[in-house]
Amino acid sequence: MPQTMTQAFSRNFLGKAPNWYKLAIIAFLIINPILVVTVGKFIAGWILIAEFIFTLAMALKCYPLPAGGLLAIEAVILGMTSPRTVYDEALINFPVILLLIFMVAGIYFMKDFLQYTFTRILTRVQSKIAISLLFCFAGAFLSAFLDALTVTAVIIAVAYGFYNVYHRYASGKTMNCSHDLCSDLAVKEHERNDLRQFRAFLRNLMMHGAVGTALGGVCTLVGEPQNLLIGEVMGWHFVPFFLNVAHVSMPVLAVGLLTCVLVEKFHIFGYGAQMPGNIRSHLLETAIEMESKRGLQGKAQLVVQALIGVWLILALAFHLAEVGIIGLSVIVLLTALNGFTDEHQLGPAFEEALPFTALLVVFFAIVGVIHEQHLFAPVMHLVLSLEGQVQLAAYYVANGLLSMISDNVFVATVYISETKIHFVNLLASVPGVTDAPALMDRLTDPLVERADVIASLPAAMQDQVSKLMTHFDHLAVAINTGTNIPSVATPNGQAAFLFLLTSALAPVIRLSYGRMVVLALPYTITMSITGLAATYFFSW
Repeated sequence: MPQTMTQAFSRNFLGKAPNWYKLAIIAFLIINPILVVTVGKFIAGWILIAEFIFTLAMALKCYPLPAGGLLAIEAVILGMTSPRTVYDEALINFPVILLLIFMVAGIYFMKDFLQYTFTRILTRVQSKIAISLLFCFAGAFLSAFLDALTVTAVIIAVAYGFYNVYHRYASGKTMNCSHDLCSDLAVKEHERNDLRQFRAFLRNLMMHGAVGTALGGVCTLVGEPQNLLIGEVMGWHFVPFFLNVAHVSMPVLAVGLLTCVLVEKFHIFGYGAQMPGNIRSHLLETAIEMESKRGLQGKAQLVVQALIGVWLILALAFHLAEVGIIGLSVIVLLTALNGFTDEHQLGPAFEEALPFTALLVVFFAIVGVIHEQHLFAPVMHLVLSLEGQVQLAAYYVANGLLSMISDNVFVATVYISETKIHFVNLLASVPGVTDAPALMDRLTDPLVERADVIASLPAAMQDQVSKLMTHFDHLAVAINTGTNIPSVATPNGQAAFLFLLTSALAPVIRLSYGRMVVLALPYTITMSITGLAATYFFSW
């Protein structure tokens, strides 16, 4: 049927997104200028935040970059922020951009070693509880040093590979012919029940692994992108960051691992599915065959990847360079020593992180609107008017609730930047402080001991400044843990969860949005409550 040019433009706009979504974005773009003129930039700015959160919540319908980017561009055109502000925000957070570009790409070249590790866990360990615990712990440990997205991608690749092998076997297909993994029409009747059980088994493992990335991600500077944002603001390197958040992250880690054991033991919330014995035997044979084909050259590559992994951990622990630069060194060493010398071999390594990197800069545009229009001032005044542990708990809960419905990087970026501005103002109110921003820069300089800076101040102000900065530290931890822990509730909050839900594996193992929320529920309850209790009781 012939179509007009208008219809062609309409179909191209936001691609395959539903028509109602396209109409919603168009409505936002039309309404925003009217709101700026009629009710002012402050209220229009709050409406803009709601619209942007909507694009994040609807990430499964349309990746947030195109729609959210249109809203950000319009905000700049309407004068709600400026191109210079967006640039300055990106410049301040340049280490995070380096992390996303180079560290994620560097870990891409370690995938074989990571895949080898998870494959051995899946095929050699008999107990379902032990496998689940190992997947969860391995996800946590690796995400504490590597990128959670890449760790999730590796777990997905292992599960997808084994599912592909068994589904073809159950359908009477060879590995060389084309095959639809989503269709069970060709599956032999006596294999169907085993296949359903295997799907449930893989759903369990995927969720344990994904939650593991959140458990490890909260602990360290490089675990999640927002951690580096917070670390940059506070002047915390790898070890100081770990020590500052440990009083919350370690109890949460212990409770998360205990939850993993309990849901498997008592078969609740959809957990407890077992891998049928005949499938385990078939997968073990396949794994042995794959290992035999690896050869000496393949084994040498695994050794190199393991050694570079040790280098990565040591370089991060001793902060030998900025995180992104360490990631670049990983790329150079792995490509040189393992023979990745063609451009087409290098390109795919950067594909995973660049869309999210672009989206992060769009976040900065929205953050610019929040800063310039002082949108969070009433909320910040309300929360900061509270005192002691109640204030910390309020920070944790506010960040947690927002992170459940939107992206935790966005929430953390807004809260840490607004909190810093508030504490700069508090420093300015201390008698004798003449340049509060400069003093804050010195107090959060990672190359200078804070105690030395405070000791260099006049004696009359030392105690007040020390108490203010200790309080700032506690609030930063509440922001970090609040955005990292409760956000496991939905795929919207955790990038690794969203990556799993939108992967090629999700439809074949029947992992839907609703099923993912149910599987995450026990973790959400136990980890969030533990994090809140630790924030309330252990921060003073």
